[in-house]
Amino acid sequence: MIASFKSAITLSICSVTSAASPRLSPSFFSSQRRLPLFNSTPFSHYTKHPPASLAMDSSKAGPVKELPVGLDEATEEDYASQSKLLQEFTSISSIDKAWVFKSESGIGSQAMFSISQPNLLTNKRRKYMLSSSISTDTNNNVNFQWAPFPVEMTGVSITVPSPSGSKLLVIRNPENESPTQFEIWSSSQLEKEFQIPQSTHGSVYADGWFEGISWNSDESLIAYVAEEPSPCKPSFDYQGYKQGATKDKECTSWKGQGDWEEEWGECYAGKRQPALFVINLNSGKVHAVKGIEKSLSVGQVVWAPPVEGIDQHLIFVGWLAEPRKLGIKYCYNRPCALYVVKVPLYKSEAAESDIKSLEESTVVNLTQSISSAFFPRFSPDGKFLVFLSAKASVDSGAHSATDSLHRIDWPTDGKLSSSTKIIDVVPVVNCAEDGQFPGLYCSSFLSKPWLSDGCTMILSSYWHSCQVILSVNVLSGEVSRISPADSGFSWNMLTLDGDNVIAVCSSPVDVPQIRYGRLVDKVNNTTRWHWLNVSSPIFKCSEKVMSLLSNLQFGILQIQVQDVSDCLTKGAAKPFEAIFVSSKVNDAPDPLIVVLHGGPHSVSLSSYSKSLAFLSSIGFSLLIVNYRGSVGFGEEALQSLPGKVGSQDVNDVLTAIDHVIEKGLANPSKITVLGGSHGGFLTTHLIGQAPDKFVAAAARNPVCNLSSMVGITDIPDWCYVESYRTNGKTIFTEAPTAEHLTHFYNKSPISHISKVKAPTIFLLGAQDLRVPVSNGLQYARALKERGVETKVILFPNDIHGIERPQSDFESFLNIGVWFKKYCK
Repeated sequence: MIASFKSAITLSICSVTSAASPRLSPSFFSSQRRLPLFNSTPFSHYTKHPPASLAMDSSKAGPVKELPVGLDEATEEDYASQSKLLQEFTSISSIDKAWVFKSESGIGSQAMFSISQPNLLTNKRRKYMLSSSISTDTNNNVNFQWAPFPVEMTGVSITVPSPSGSKLLVIRNPENESPTQFEIWSSSQLEKEFQIPQSTHGSVYADGWFEGISWNSDESLIAYVAEEPSPCKPSFDYQGYKQGATKDKECTSWKGQGDWEEEWGECYAGKRQPALFVINLNSGKVHAVKGIEKSLSVGQVVWAPPVEGIDQHLIFVGWLAEPRKLGIKYCYNRPCALYVVKVPLYKSEAAESDIKSLEESTVVNLTQSISSAFFPRFSPDGKFLVFLSAKASVDSGAHSATDSLHRIDWPTDGKLSSSTKIIDVVPVVNCAEDGQFPGLYCSSFLSKPWLSDGCTMILSSYWHSCQVILSVNVLSGEVSRISPADSGFSWNMLTLDGDNVIAVCSSPVDVPQIRYGRLVDKVNNTTRWHWLNVSSPIFKCSEKVMSLLSNLQFGILQIQVQDVSDCLTKGAAKPFEAIFVSSKVNDAPDPLIVVLHGGPHSVSLSSYSKSLAFLSSIGFSLLIVNYRGSVGFGEEALQSLPGKVGSQDVNDVLTAIDHVIEKGLANPSKITVLGGSHGGFLTTHLIGQAPDKFVAAAARNPVCNLSSMVGITDIPDWCYVESYRTNGKTIFTEAPTAEHLTHFYNKSPISHISKVKAPTIFLLGAQDLRVPVSNGLQYARALKERGVETKVILFPNDIHGIERPQSDFESFLNIGVWFKKYCK
């Protein structure tokens, strides 16, 4: 684990003070970037002049200066200036995970932060660890003492501390056919190292969804999810087919392809079926858990609490691949259940657990009565199992919807059955009253989310346009918002320090900052929390970035729905929101970028986005619209959109634009629009349905033609549900009828292409399985055919998100230059 040390950070004891009330705020969606022809040494910014050593003698005639494809003299100047600024925004680090351990002395605690930063030269994210000591002084002030240097985690895929905090598991997945490396570290050294060959299993899943790694109670066994080993394939030599399949490579023969195996779509191309394994840390022996159906993909494994004299159990989430595997990334509408499997154990001479045999394992479905169950978490005392459910999504067909929280009382005798009673803790919220809890919208849980009372979970959730921190009593079902509600900032839970919360808060115009939350009055059981500022070196940025951000402001706008008579439910008629970011110093409105999230059932949050902060800093106001159908606003508002895409969502965006124009916040002659995926669907719809509204547009992997997308996407059911409402789930077929294809075409932006006038830039990932690149290319070619100025940048190795550092950088650099060109 010891790797090269990176740039020094001054050792300091940072006193934590009360957080000042931040200015009114909120913001947006996660972003992405990359670049055209950039110098490789050093990579500081786009260079428009050659190095001095290559400059030609001015007395001699030289060749005409050659510009990169797609650039002219004017845009090259913008590339030069904007690329340097964008790199300053890009270099800001992010916290991915955090853990807290009790100090050996019993006084204070130790925190460890997993941090990442884009590395544009290598086109990867650099990962490193930074630690801090947390202590409380005599005045009850909290102090963070940061280590002087971070440690780079080169080649590390996953790190998981043991329950006691005395050991650290480090997993290094190979980039080829090499073994997977397991390392067990103590506080001072590497204790054990195991090489797991490809014949046992492939890479360990580290995707945040199938991913699951769990230590058992005595820390002698680890259960985890990895790719099953490669199947045997037919072999051929000079005599033809060789009888007896083999996995080994031979120089005198060659392997055939064998049967095609379906994958889980976007992000899982080339990944083999996730399977369950257990490693014994004393012997290094790896056991594949038997008895699990081949059609079941497993993930999110946890050990059940041990019961004396009874074999241990593993709990895992299973997804059935019948009748086929559909895209699962961001698609919570895939049915799943909690399963339990027995792991026969015996005590070795060292009184540590070992595995007898997994050949006779039986698997029981614990949640047959509910269509979705995931993120299983046992209470500290092991008396109950809590899990999240996306049943609203599965039952309706919407790819994401309002979550619900449930509990199973765990049997002390170890007798488990498929008829186990499921208790509702937090139900789906259909339509909340103003200012009240709108429902659960969780993208993850902490591995240890519990306060010391053993029944209160702390978690992050979406609340309209903000991310907030909630406490949930899983016995009473009481839900409380514990992050401040008066700022509009977004808050993300990192970890717990006993009964205290370590979190990050940010806004569209404020870089992330660490906050330390304390429950003020435990005795009287009040829910008031006190939040303290923590000085940290993690989110360090340049003075120029800080100066530019200090000139910006933001607020969350309430937008009234037009044509309320068309609304079928109370929730659909409630106002939706838009985040507005603008200059504090300019009297006249800046040119406006309308920013539209994808999904459509996702949300743009009032959190910091490097890419959008960059666009704000080069002279644009942002209108970030959370149209009806976004998550965070209750189930009725969300379900109002399916069946009305291309109309209701388009009208909501136009209503939001008219709102800021009427308020004098935007110049109607300088409006642009930017969106990706379904946001690109809206972008291309808007420039067709309201052609005189926009001076330019940018679309990242946009949905432009549903009738051509439905046959080649990894989520064809999405086309049906969003076009036909919930009925689309019933009529979904792999062989669309002519009537279906006509309906899809009429719902698509391409049906309005003859009216488009706005110059449009397309950013497309060639490896996109969700909205295959042919969709955007067809639309772009049709625009060119009609004489509309069009620019296409194709990223050959990117998938739907266009998230590789260079691609993300070039994408947003070109968007900035494109919009500047048409807003002058």
